[in-house]
Amino acid sequence: MNTFNKMRSAPQSRPGYNRNIAANTSSISVTELNRQVKSMLENSFLSIRVQGELSNFSKPSSGHWYFTLKDARAQIRCAMFKGSNRHVDSLPKEGDEIIVQAKVSLYEGRGDYQLICQTMQQAGSGRLQLAFEQLKAKLLKEGLFDSANKQATPKLAKHLGVITSPSGAAIHDVLSVLKRRFPALPVTIYPSPVQGSEAARGLIKAIALAEQQQLCDVLILTRGGGSLEDLWPFNEEPLARAIFACSIPIISAVGHEVDFSISDLVADFRAATPSAAAELISPDQDGLRIQIDQLQQRLLNQVRNQLQGHRKTCQGLAARMRSPQQRLELQNLQLLALKNRLLKPTNNTLNSYQQTIALLGQRINNQNPQLLIEQKNSHLSHLKQRIAQLIEQANRDRRLALNGTAAMLHSVSPLSTLERGYSIAQNASAEIITDSKQLQIGQQITTKLHSGEFSSTVCAIKPPVNKN
Repeated sequence: MNTFNKMRSAPQSRPGYNRNIAANTSSISVTELNRQVKSMLENSFLSIRVQGELSNFSKPSSGHWYFTLKDARAQIRCAMFKGSNRHVDSLPKEGDEIIVQAKVSLYEGRGDYQLICQTMQQAGSGRLQLAFEQLKAKLLKEGLFDSANKQATPKLAKHLGVITSPSGAAIHDVLSVLKRRFPALPVTIYPSPVQGSEAARGLIKAIALAEQQQLCDVLILTRGGGSLEDLWPFNEEPLARAIFACSIPIISAVGHEVDFSISDLVADFRAATPSAAAELISPDQDGLRIQIDQLQQRLLNQVRNQLQGHRKTCQGLAARMRSPQQRLELQNLQLLALKNRLLKPTNNTLNSYQQTIALLGQRINNQNPQLLIEQKNSHLSHLKQRIAQLIEQANRDRRLALNGTAAMLHSVSPLSTLERGYSIAQNASAEIITDSKQLQIGQQITTKLHSGEFSSTVCAIKPPVNKN
């Protein structure tokens, strides 16, 4: 499609330009002819927009671009000098449908008619960009991008759902990161096309299925990079509204870091790449192990400190308790002193003292050391029982916490993997076999199971299947 911005007839009063070459009997040189044709073309077509398929693209060391623009019936040579092509966003490739803003000229050396291009863009990208901006403004006005409407992603996901093409590079990136960081995280893949006219509908169905099943507590909507046309399903309004209405938090990881889509803006969180989304949702298992070890050490330190504190308390109580023998000796000394005082006075005084002695005896009986000993023993038994109960309760609580920690460790242990039906194959040197290239026909191998192991002989070897 050709669009002419402005056409202008060549001026007739220009010296050397208004000569009628056919009527002139004198001849002119080829150089002069090409010069006049070039002047006519450049003055007739000041600037035009031309659309066609790019082919024969070349980029010499000078930095200029040379290519051919063609359609079903014709083609034209084009040049785009480095002062203009440095403003083009991406390097064009063979077969691209492009629109150039250019002026018509002629290369005098060969007499070739050509276009001198000032700008270049992908055909259709302007229309799609306009549609993108219009939908973005509409949804922004409705509040679909507001942070107040976004759900928080879980700090430690229990089950992850991935909505993408099962054969694309994005799912391999996500699974690779999860295998490295936290392989124990369950993953459910909701397959859908991610490019083409049916992609948006398939993505909406996948979101609806995930919400119906309620298996996952977070979803990753992802695909690899591509052109604006390739990523367009993620810019469609029905998909944006499905993401907004979903009760499960959705992380959008569409394209590369520089790519932005409507899905990125509506989603609860936007990740730059599929790998970045997997990094965000998966904890580092090595970091978790370190954290568990630290918690276990803190627990042991707290138990040890509490036991030491109770021991010091018991020692203090024991030091404060006076021995019954000491109390008896003190009271005997007091009795002897009173007795000596009683021997000196007269009979009247003796009677008085006898009464006093009787009263003191009554008081002594009331303060019977045996009774005091029984009371103190009872109090001491109560304190010992209380300390034993506190220690038992503290040990029980720490044991429960330790069992929970051990269970978490067991969930990421290789033994747990064996319990789920997996096995480990080893050769005669006890090396773990991970690749069929390590095997030979007739080789003896040992396979370890969750309970026991068995030996076998290699009869056949199959090479790995290329997943790509």
